[in-house]
Amino acid sequence: QVQLVESGGGLVQPGGSLRLSCAASGSSRSINVMAWYRQAPGKERELVAAIASIGITNYADSVKGRFTISRDNAKNTVYLQMNSLKPEDTAVYYCKMNAAPYVYWGQGTQVTVSS
Repeated sequence: QVQLVESGGGLVQPGGSLRLSCAASGSSRSINVMAWYRQAPGKERELVAAIASIGITNYADSVKGRFTISRDNAKNTVYLQMNSLKPEDTAVYYCKMNAAPYVYWGQGTQVTVSS
């Protein structure tokens, strides 16, 4: 049974930084794409950033230049470094991993940006 465990969320002031981590356990399959999504109250879940196994990355326009996604393939872990945080970044952040033909989701971690 594959399990994704997220950590690193919390409360931060505008302009601050947080680093999210998501580690996969129990998988013997190669993980192709690792990604972070977020869902704010009353809104649909949206892609924040994704990274392929060969390192190609993709970012939502709203976070370009502020967020950086990275991965450690040996540890089956994906990270999201979030800088210059804004109140509109407040949401529950979910990690997602594709290990064909399966897709796995984390349980979510709350990020709140507020003064």
